[in-house]
This record gives sequence, structure tokens and C-alpha cells, in this order.
Amino acid sequence: MQTILGANGQIAIELAKELKQKFTADIRLVSRHPKQVNGSDELFAADLLDAKRTAEAVKGSAVVYFTVGLPLDTKTWELQFPQIMRNTIDACIQQKARLVFFDNTYMYPQSGVPLTEATAFDPVGPKGRVRANITKVLLAEMKAGNIEAAICRAPEFYGPDRTFSYTNTLVFDRIKDGKPARILLRDDTKRSLIWSPDASRATALIGNTPDAFNQTWHLPCAEDRFTYKEMIELAEVIRGEQLGYKILSRTALKFAGLFNKMIREMQELLPRYAHDNLFISDKFKQRFPDFEIMPYREGIELMLTS
Repeated sequence: MQTILGANGQIAIELAKELKQKFTADIRLVSRHPKQVNGSDELFAADLLDAKRTAEAVKGSAVVYFTVGLPLDTKTWELQFPQIMRNTIDACIQQKARLVFFDNTYMYPQSGVPLTEATAFDPVGPKGRVRANITKVLLAEMKAGNIEAAICRAPEFYGPDRTFSYTNTLVFDRIKDGKPARILLRDDTKRSLIWSPDASRATALIGNTPDAFNQTWHLPCAEDRFTYKEMIELAEVIRGEQLGYKILSRTALKFAGLFNKMIREMQELLPRYAHDNLFISDKFKQRFPDFEIMPYREGIELMLTS
């Protein structure tokens, strides 16, 4: 049995598909209101804030994937993520299940420094501190030998269907809707983006590779990083039309945040858009050289023509 906790998000959906296609049909999907992905999936309704229910959700699992997402709300993150992580770790220890933690980059320095698995955590805001702290809790349990786990870390997503990211929402979705793109802070910084199906496929591969556990992995991104200006220029070629865009300044975003909670919640993430974002995934590429990574040009074309 392989179990996905937080099973309704786009990463979890693609993960369930990949597991069924490549590794196992014995899949359990867990969330408050789980929905079928593959016809053979077992559905298990659970609130992961409930330790007992989390243990029941994990029971009988060989591998557990943590793909839990929460609304972008600082208070919710501070109250819920530590409890959900603790419940998940305790349940996996009790059931002797391996844990695959799907992580993000909020805890990293938001500067132009190249980011590797060895980069020290240096969060700049409360949500970054939450992500750093729950990861440190897992790392401590791994170091103590209490749990076998793998940390799969991904940068910002781009991709099809319900993939959520600022780049998807402000750039590609607006282009598809015939609206000018909105770009955060600068259009000339290199962006590291991961095609969301690639993130799920890579996570499934790590979860089914025994010697990949007790390590942190940066999930694979294409090498030819684009700036937003270059993305817009490519989109113009794909669509055969000139596309306008507007750069949103820090001052404008701060002012808008006075009236819009979502914009206010994103303020701590803005520094990453002021610098090149250089997410290095060489470790994964060397270990899994046959893994096919979506090139940015092909991914953007698929998004804009589908």
C-alpha cells in the first residue's frame, strides 16, 4: 500500500496517476474529502489534525507521501502545519512506513545564490519559518534513526490543469484569457520553474527507490532558465501576436496588500523575484539520468495551446 496524504491537489493527482502507471495499483488517497483519481484507488476521509485519524489513514502503508497544502494564510500555517507534520511522523513511525515529504523552497535565502540540497535555511518571513521548522523536525527524526524518509523539494510550479503558482496565475493564465500578463518586480531575472507533472513523477520515483531515502532531493528542472521577458517573447511566437505586460513594483504590491489579503500574504515571497532564482537539481539528474524533463519551450507551448 502506498498512501497519499493531502490527495486533492494537482501534485497529488499527478502522483497518484504515476504510481498506478509505474509502480502499484494499491493506492490510498487521504484528505477531508478525497476523490478518485484511478478507478482502483482506496479513499480514506481524515482530518490530519487528528492524530488518531492520521494513524488510521497510514495503517498498512509501506510508503506515505506528504503532499498536504494549506491556504496561503500565516495563522493557519503556524497553527496547523506543525501538528499535521507531527501526526504524520508519529503515524509513520508507529506503522514502520517510509515517508516522502513533498517540500517547497520557502525556507531558503531569497537571493541570487545558487540553491542546492546543502543550502542553509534562512527564511525571511513567518511562512518560511514554518516550513523550515517542520522540515527540521523531520530531519531530526531521520538523524535519530526513528524514521526512513526522503525530502523532495520543488521550486515554483508551472503546468497544466489546476497547477497553482504566481507565474501560472499572473502570466500564463492571463495570456490564455487574452489579458496582459502581470510580472512581479522585474522581468529580467532568471526563473527556476518545475513542470508540475515532472514534480509528481520525480516524487513517485524517489518513493520507490529504496536507496533514495534518508536524503534531501531537489526535484528536476530544465536547465535553460528563462526570464519573464523571454517567456513573454516565446508566448508571442507561439500565439502569433504581440502581448503586453505590466511589471508590478514592490510599492504597488504593498499598497494593494492593504486591501487584498492574498497580496498581503505573498509579501514575504517577493524578494525571490528581485533576483535570479537558481534552483540546482544536479543531484537528481546524476542519480536518475534517464528521467525526461519537460523543456520550458515545450511546456509553455503546451500550456498556451491546450
